[in-house]
Amino acid sequence: MSAARYILALDQGTTSSRSLLFDAGGQVIAQAQREFTQHFPKPGWVEHDPIEILDSQLFTVAAVLEQARLTARDIVAVGITNQRETTVLWDRATGLPVAPAIVWQDRRTADACAALRAAGVADEISERTGLLIDPYFSGTKLAWLLDAVPGARTRAERGELAFGTIDSWLIYHLSGRRQHITDATNASRTLLFNIERGDWDDRLLELLRVPRACLPRVVDSSLSLMDAPLIHIDDHELPVTGIAGDQHAALFGQACFSPGMAKNTYGTGCFALMNTGGRPMRSRNKLVTTVAWRRARTHYALEGSVFMGGAIVQWLRDGLGIIETSDDVEALAASVPDTGDVYLIPAFTGLGAPHWDPQARGTLLGLTRGTSRAHIARAALEAIAFQTADLITAMQADAGRPITELRVDGGAARNSLLMQFQADLLGVPVLRPRNTETTSFGAAALAGLGCGFWTSQDELSSLWQLDRRFEPRMNTAEVAERRARWTQALERSRHWAVESGS
Repeated sequence: MSAARYILALDQGTTSSRSLLFDAGGQVIAQAQREFTQHFPKPGWVEHDPIEILDSQLFTVAAVLEQARLTARDIVAVGITNQRETTVLWDRATGLPVAPAIVWQDRRTADACAALRAAGVADEISERTGLLIDPYFSGTKLAWLLDAVPGARTRAERGELAFGTIDSWLIYHLSGRRQHITDATNASRTLLFNIERGDWDDRLLELLRVPRACLPRVVDSSLSLMDAPLIHIDDHELPVTGIAGDQHAALFGQACFSPGMAKNTYGTGCFALMNTGGRPMRSRNKLVTTVAWRRARTHYALEGSVFMGGAIVQWLRDGLGIIETSDDVEALAASVPDTGDVYLIPAFTGLGAPHWDPQARGTLLGLTRGTSRAHIARAALEAIAFQTADLITAMQADAGRPITELRVDGGAARNSLLMQFQADLLGVPVLRPRNTETTSFGAAALAGLGCGFWTSQDELSSLWQLDRRFEPRMNTAEVAERRARWTQALERSRHWAVESGS
């Protein structure tokens, strides 16, 4: 009988790589993290060095095993979760990237996206992919690389170059360049994947001018030991039985297994996903339809993204200097009973779902001589909750059903003042779990189900433990008034960049 008793999760994020070890109770027994360099070569451009990402991930694997005093032989299987949409193009023979990775935040393909919309193919692309045409997604990034790197398109057509998101890049190298794969969740974020057929779409490849020869094979998010790729760690082969993009992994890690269940991750931005079951639900409210996960059959989700979540608090700290650390914001905001009718619209890079206004700009309204930094801090926290409420309202309208609770994770979910206000606005309980490592645990859970470490989704649901339940306390009339006032303030921020000529 094998002595292996842990699942290793590789959590490759936008600013750092992490490795975590989970036991059979779903508890983290060790974790390691390493940041890597962010590159901004031009306005609107964001790049990573794929080699540095690989090295940072390998560093954390070694560090977490050393910290736990374990070896690779103690690991049953590996789950991988990753920053989504970030695009890498590399040489199959050498394994070296032909250019820096283009990060999901990068906006260099805005003109290409505008050209696609002008060509009248937006509805067709949306119908096939569930996505909106936006530089956020991988397809136009890949097309840009194929045009910008000398000889890349010809080499890609010959099969000499490989495209992948970060999951593909890691697995390719950790498998000794034997496996070029991605899972269905990451594929569904590329603008190249037909979410109903579950495969790359020839019409989409034609529209975005991408050769099929450079694409990875699409696999399930949870893989059996028989189907799993093997990777090398400490001269030991380990199966990768779980793969999912970070937000999909968080949905799974939050045990949102039934249609109508929803989670929101309060990170740099906010990402809300609602499980919609076995059929893709098309949004009428400017959300995106995405693969939630694929285990033998595909489950789908509605997703909405807020660009500025926890980043608002970072702006209070670094831009305004009204707090010294991010953790200071809760006490400062709680020192006043309300915002004094101050509203902060954090449209620093435009508005995301469901408003989608790239010309909107940050706006602070309602200032008087009595306004203090505490009022601004409280308005900043409330802005995070208002944006999330807009998302959840759009989701409920699309789904034709109310949510009964919202499960939360991410750094800002530790802020109890924010969580209480979120419950008040939504009128449903907000549930914060004890284990806030839901993204990493989601990757581990997918891996554990695949290899038999855990037997069922019911068993995983039993591992989910509540830290605190926030019940709504605000009366419905006050909620309606506050949300109407927010909407009024938000309208004042719209189309500002166009009007100012910037």
